[in-house]
Amino acid sequence: MAEREHRAVRMGIDVGGTYTKCVAMDNETHEIIGKNEVKTTHDDKDGVAAGVVQSFRNCMRESNISPEDVVFVAHSTTQATNAFIEGDVASVGVVGVAGGGLEGFLAKRQLALKDIVLDEKVGRMIKVYNTFIKKKMLTEDVINQNISELLDQGAKVVVASMAFGVDSMDEELRIHDCAKKKNVPVTMASDITKLYGLTRRTRTAAINASILPKMMSTANATESSVRAAGITVPLMIMRGDGGVMEINEMRKRPILTALSGPAASVMGSLMYLRASNAIYFEVGGTTTNIGVIKNGRPGVDYAKIGGHDTYINSLDVRILGCAGGSMVRISDKAVVDVGPRSAHIAGCEYACFLPEEEIEDPQIELVSPKPGDPADYVTLRLKNGKKICFTNTDAANVLGLIDEKYFAHGNAASARKAMKPVADKLGITVEELATQILDKDYEKVSACINALADKYKLDHDSMRLVGCGGGAASLVPYCAEKMGLQYSIPENAEVISSIGVALSMVRDVVERVIPNPSQEDIRDLKKEAADLAVSSGASPDTVEIHIEIDNQTGKVTAIATGSTEVKTTDLLKECDEPEARKLAEEDFGPKVTDIRLADKTDKFFVYQGSREGKSPLRIVDKKGFIKVQCSDGVVEKCHIKNYEETVEKIWNENAVFKTDTVLRPDFYVCVGPRVSDYSAVDLEQVMLLMSLDLGDREPEEEVLIIASVRES
Repeated sequence: MAEREHRAVRMGIDVGGTYTKCVAMDNETHEIIGKNEVKTTHDDKDGVAAGVVQSFRNCMRESNISPEDVVFVAHSTTQATNAFIEGDVASVGVVGVAGGGLEGFLAKRQLALKDIVLDEKVGRMIKVYNTFIKKKMLTEDVINQNISELLDQGAKVVVASMAFGVDSMDEELRIHDCAKKKNVPVTMASDITKLYGLTRRTRTAAINASILPKMMSTANATESSVRAAGITVPLMIMRGDGGVMEINEMRKRPILTALSGPAASVMGSLMYLRASNAIYFEVGGTTTNIGVIKNGRPGVDYAKIGGHDTYINSLDVRILGCAGGSMVRISDKAVVDVGPRSAHIAGCEYACFLPEEEIEDPQIELVSPKPGDPADYVTLRLKNGKKICFTNTDAANVLGLIDEKYFAHGNAASARKAMKPVADKLGITVEELATQILDKDYEKVSACINALADKYKLDHDSMRLVGCGGGAASLVPYCAEKMGLQYSIPENAEVISSIGVALSMVRDVVERVIPNPSQEDIRDLKKEAADLAVSSGASPDTVEIHIEIDNQTGKVTAIATGSTEVKTTDLLKECDEPEARKLAEEDFGPKVTDIRLADKTDKFFVYQGSREGKSPLRIVDKKGFIKVQCSDGVVEKCHIKNYEETVEKIWNENAVFKTDTVLRPDFYVCVGPRVSDYSAVDLEQVMLLMSLDLGDREPEEEVLIIASVRES
């Protein structure tokens, strides 16, 4: 018998509300070599972890993957989010520490957390108990006594938080060690974030601590099952900011996994679809996730949990309650709304997925799918007694918007028969009813897209929609046409989240408030972020650091990303100049003329065009990614030894003078295989950041300096 060829395989498992899906990908080519899905195991004693393992093992078996083939395995998780939604949280005891005098008086008040309300309607909350120790009294005996008192009151986990703990973690560490000796799960506030803001930092740590018991048991169950399957590589877990971390890190900071489901879908678009500038649009059955990718980076913001501000970075994904399976609400005269309830919540099938002959004598029954819902959701009782409904997917099929190749394609005749009684009741045609339904969605979707475009300063003319998820074709084509935007629904759209998990990089973030940071400050921050990424599972040789400075708040952010393998394989063959030009032309859109190759290096092409007196610009890398979009820009090539004078010249020549301010350009530098971006208020800061990236390279090396001229 011929010996089986060894291949390296990446595996990603995404836990959705309805299905848990596993994808296996060839590590070299990123071709999909296996897929499996199982119903998400919400009710299993091991929770959703059971479904993760089921889909993983099924996929290995069906695709003939041996344990030694697997070089990377990761999964997203809804456990953290579900724990907050369901109130499956532990009571928290906060051990606060501060110095004496006024500082201690103020800190004691900031450290005394109230119960953290997760859902006011049903009284769901994290119970919090507080104790306070003066810094000079912090002995092991005193710490142990305070922890014991908190446990006696009902605390199950402990938080150590000290005023100015971000400057020195020694005191928090002593409390941590005492709790560990007692086998009590513990979180140090300064382990979660290095930002000031004592109350918010302590609250974020308390939210993290509250899910430690739940998440640790899930982590143990998943890891032991993966090990039992013969997998020896570390199990990685998806974070809410789109990166992954080793399961051991998750045991410490499980809060970072909250909202990792939406993150998986955005990362799938970014890594697999080469969507370096897009509004990302994942349409499920119940909800639609909408996020932004700009210049190859997803939009990130602080997560709100239970309505509380936290210091947890999460992809800025908006969740709308209108999707492929959303039910329709009507009055006597018109469609009132669509969603947020979906067909499966009401126990109904979509009309378009039934044979036409089964839809006989449909009678309108208005219902409230869940207690407290309005009683105007449309269902239909068929002659055979079955209760069905029509949804966005039915409306889109009636209007002929869904191509046969898409997951959401169904029987338009069945949908039309089901919708006719309601159209008759409202005195309109079935097509007019379908249009009214999709217009309700369009109102919500367009408002969301416009808000994101405004926040991230996206250029409307180069904006495009990338539709993913099983319900993508039911909403994306209609909304794109009404907004005048290009769109695409790629192959494998329905498993894009699992692909995103499989292709994810290790990511970690360090944030500090440093007014006027020095070169040494930023170097230290970069080292701290790199060390964190390595401890989360990244191979040291692969770690790259991106620095952001917010001059208004003095916050400096270091974002470290890296791969779990020393050799990161390139998934795409290199594109030549004509291919790169074609990609740039498509991205520019029809209104940009005189497109030319402005400059290039051995890794990048820079294309420039003309539009209404401006010079829009695109940087395309050799893999076909549009790395940067500028609606008006300039590009100059120079040697590294001359970069400072080149930057200063561009800085002065491209200033935009307003009545009350001067707008300076944002800079990008193509150096080696990377594009680094720099935006700062003053030239000195731009030079500081650039010197950290360029200072140790050869003076004769050529780089491209690109400036994006700011308009507002």
